[in-house]
Amino acid sequence: MLTKVVIANRGEIALRILRACHELGIRTVAIHSTADRDLKHVRLADESVCIGPPASIHSYLNIPAVISAAEVTDSVAIHPGYGFLSENADFAEQVEKSGFTFIGPRPETIRLMGDKVSAIKTMKKAGVPCVPGSDGPLDDDMEENARLAKGIGYPVIIKASGGGGGRGMRVVHSEATLASAISLTKTEAATAFNNDIVYMEKYLENPRHIEIQVLADTHGNAIHLGERDCSMQRRHQKVIEEAPAPGITPEIRKYIGERCAKACQDIGYRGAGTFEFLYENGEFYFIEMNTRLQVEHPVTELITGMDIVREQLLIADGEPLSVTQDDIKIQGHAMECRINAEDPDNFMPSPGTISRYHAPGGPGVRVDTHIYAGYKVPPYYDSMIGKLVTYSKDRESAINRMCIALNEMVIDGIKSNIPLHQRLLKDSEFRAGGTSIHYLEKKLAM
Repeated sequence: MLTKVVIANRGEIALRILRACHELGIRTVAIHSTADRDLKHVRLADESVCIGPPASIHSYLNIPAVISAAEVTDSVAIHPGYGFLSENADFAEQVEKSGFTFIGPRPETIRLMGDKVSAIKTMKKAGVPCVPGSDGPLDDDMEENARLAKGIGYPVIIKASGGGGGRGMRVVHSEATLASAISLTKTEAATAFNNDIVYMEKYLENPRHIEIQVLADTHGNAIHLGERDCSMQRRHQKVIEEAPAPGITPEIRKYIGERCAKACQDIGYRGAGTFEFLYENGEFYFIEMNTRLQVEHPVTELITGMDIVREQLLIADGEPLSVTQDDIKIQGHAMECRINAEDPDNFMPSPGTISRYHAPGGPGVRVDTHIYAGYKVPPYYDSMIGKLVTYSKDRESAINRMCIALNEMVIDGIKSNIPLHQRLLKDSEFRAGGTSIHYLEKKLAM
């Protein structure tokens, strides 16, 4: 039984996990760095343990410290949230070897999906559509690499097998630069990911970013919760997410969702996960699987009525999924704006003390945040300080509600990206729906 859970994260997601635990009657342990002793979830948790100084490498990424916190508090499980150690297979393995439950996939599944080459091979075998590519790692035979690239068709993209978050990739437009691109990417990958394996894919020039949320239990059941559109990005970092994705019909949703659910069954997946795709000209192309909870999970919760974090906890406790695929109905439209402590013009982080804070309200408005008046935003972590989410009967009214909510939201004492969101929501092409992953970058460059 999950009687006590260590929340191995910080900020809004730590608070989200704490609330889900308390709803189920599960006691919570908040771990925190010395910079985070005043976080809201630390104050609300049943117990708290300081695990180190501000730097993540000495606190939230310190595996022995996190596991020790579980040991000294007699906890039975650890929830990693997202980021930090959430997709670290070695951490998941050490958690389970130490006798605790890891609230997430099995270590071997995290490894399988964490390596992009093995993930693509696995998805192809499961019938999930993938981007045309090398179907394996590239070696030093540049003649063969050139033949592959010609067969795929330029432009191609060289990707690090262990990469992610926009790192470890290089676009190649002609054979003249192919060899140098492969060499540079291998060198960067070895340094950044301790893995110099790279592979080649067709570079899609104007795709959207569509992802499928899945849930799977330990009894062989797997379902999908529809799709999200996360195409509004800057430097591969999502800015606005929405569900369902504009232009995706129920038939398309069923087609791709069923393949993702089947893939989960094929690999023995456990917990919540997300299949990420590039979508262009009516075709889906698998790029990776995130073996964790996503930042943007609230939009899926609002259109399906599911509590994804609650399901994570129940699955980790050995329970079967609380619903079947036939129970899932997509209703209405939800939109999420990531609220960051940063300058809206140059995107520089803006740490400091929040002197005044007012959360928006009204029908269909949800705010996931850990901030409050007097809270000091530290300079050591990601700049996201909250998520503003709206829900309504259709996309247009969800956008209108978001405009109202952004106008109501007050965060004084630091800069935030609220003005950026306000500008984007007025943009005619965004309001029309279906913009590509390159749209925001091009707009900001104008």
